[in-house]
Amino acid sequence: MGHSAASLANLDLATLAERLGRRCREQGVTLTTAESCTGGGVASAITAVAGSSDYFETGYVTYSNAAKARLLGVPTALIEAHGAVSSEVVEAMVAGACRDSGASLGVAISGVAGPGGGSDDKPVGTVWLAFGDEHRQSSVCHHFPGDRRAVRERAVREALVGLIRVVEAEAPVG
Repeated sequence: MGHSAASLANLDLATLAERLGRRCREQGVTLTTAESCTGGGVASAITAVAGSSDYFETGYVTYSNAAKARLLGVPTALIEAHGAVSSEVVEAMVAGACRDSGASLGVAISGVAGPGGGSDDKPVGTVWLAFGDEHRQSSVCHHFPGDRRAVRERAVREALVGLIRVVEAEAPVG
């Protein structure tokens, strides 16, 4: 109905968030977010929709490694082994957010928004996103061009698009 998954990328954030909310309501999905480089941008977009309290209860902004460990239960050894910007860490973040909040679906984001902080293997614009629940997660790496603002905005957009794709593709996880 409406837009195909391929055309989601062309929709504005408000439209994406409204569509996500509609699908969550239809399927009884509850959401949580675990954000690092986006600083709460995904939670902000979701909660800009009136009535979002029906499906969104908790968002976590775990900017520091210590916060990822303390609030989401990400093992410090995992962060030390792979770095905060990694598939292993974002998958642990989304699992921890779902475990703590009781949400049936979550997204986690960790990346290098810049202008500093990049490295040869993780240049500025590298952003990992994970989708899933306490028991099942999948992650994807993006390399977004542009400045800090552009990287953060693209990460928020990809988080919303990814959540919509998960909700529309299958019955609620969990």
